[in-house]
Amino acid sequence: MKVRFYELDPYGHLNHSVYVQLFETGRIELLDAVGLGLSDLDEQGYRFVVTNIETTFVKSVEAGDSLVVETEVVETRRASSIWHQRILRGDDVMATQQVRAAITDSNGRPTRAPAELTEGLAPFTADTDT
Repeated sequence: MKVRFYELDPYGHLNHSVYVQLFETGRIELLDAVGLGLSDLDEQGYRFVVTNIETTFVKSVEAGDSLVVETEVVETRRASSIWHQRILRGDDVMATQQVRAAITDSNGRPTRAPAELTEGLAPFTADTDT
């Protein structure tokens, strides 16, 4: 992703709220890549609800910077998951984020993740045994 001028704060740096959007785009694109986009999950009666976000800003990002968002699932439980993400400029880590997301039904009640979600995300899930 390339940083656009309208995403900057008054000091010429990427606005802190845009980081959250970039990280969310990374999670959505990962779900799309495994064939389980948000609309697909919603049609099946499942929703992701973010319950916690922790963002660490490591280095400043400026207009024109090209960024990559790395996304990894580090924990899956019955009705929730934890995702670790990094925004990189080249080899430099610019920001990190940890997200906990609940899985709910269409009425907002916690529910077990569908098997196809767990299976689809398996290649992007950290090996927690090491």
